[in-house]
Amino acid sequence: MKIAIIGAGNMGGGIARALAKGNKVATEDVYVSNPSMAKLSALKNEFPEINVTQSNVEFVCEADVIIIAVKPWKVQQVIEEIKPVVDYASQTIASVVGGLGFDQLCEWLDKGDGMLPPTYIIIPNTAIAVMESMTFISSVHSSASMNVAISDIFAESGKVMFVEEAAITAGTALASCGIAYAMRYIRAAMEGGVELGLRPVEAQKVVEQTLLGAVRLLAESGNHPEAEIDKVTTPGGLTIRGLNAMEAAGFTNSVIEGLRASVKKNG
Repeated sequence: MKIAIIGAGNMGGGIARALAKGNKVATEDVYVSNPSMAKLSALKNEFPEINVTQSNVEFVCEADVIIIAVKPWKVQQVIEEIKPVVDYASQTIASVVGGLGFDQLCEWLDKGDGMLPPTYIIIPNTAIAVMESMTFISSVHSSASMNVAISDIFAESGKVMFVEEAAITAGTALASCGIAYAMRYIRAAMEGGVELGLRPVEAQKVVEQTLLGAVRLLAESGNHPEAEIDKVTTPGGLTIRGLNAMEAAGFTNSVIEGLRASVKKNG
C-alpha cells in the first residue's frame, strides 16, 4: 500500500516516521509533501527512502491512501488543490485534523457527480512518533477490508480503537489533549520532587518510571485503578494522606473539568 501524507508537521511527520519504522508499509511507499523544505529534509535524513516534495499534487496519483495532516484552516484549500487528480474509485482520503467531521469533509470532497471516496477520520496522538499512540479511527463510504487494512497500519504504532464519529471528540480529549495533561502532571510531580530534595533530572526520571510502572500494572492485570491504589494505601499511611490532600485541592474535579473544556467548541 502506498501512502501520501500532506503536511510534515508534528502529526504528519510523526505518522511518516511511524510508517517508516513499521512493517506494514514499505518506506519507499511513503510520500510526504510540505510547503517548506526544512521538515522534509529532516525526514529524509532520518529515512532516506521516504519520498518528499514541496508539491501537494505531485505524489497524490501514486498513493492508495492520501492523509491530510495540515492545520484546520488549510484543509479546504488542500482538498480543492488535490481533488481534480484524485480517483474516488481507487483512492482513499483520510483526515487527521481534529474537530473536522465527515459532513464538512464530504462537502469539500464532492465533485458534483455524486461520487465520494472512502473517507476516514484518524486521530492519533503525538506519541505515534515513538510507536505508542492511542489512535481513534472512524469511516464513511468504506469497505470492511479497507477498515481492517487501515486499522492494521496504525496498530503498529500503538493502540487503535475503531469508533463511531460521535466518539471521536471524547477520544481526542482523552488521548490527544490527554498527552498534554499527562505532561502537565509529570511537570507538577517533578516540581514536588524538587521541593522534597531531588534534583530536577532525578525527579523526572523517577516520575517517568513510576508512570511506566503504573500503566504496566493496569495493562497486564486488567484491574480498575482503584484496585491498584488499594494495594498501596494502608490505614493511616502516607499514601492515603497524599491522596486525600490532592482531592481536597480538587485533583479529580480539575481533570474532569479539563476534559470537558477540551470538547467545547470555540474554546
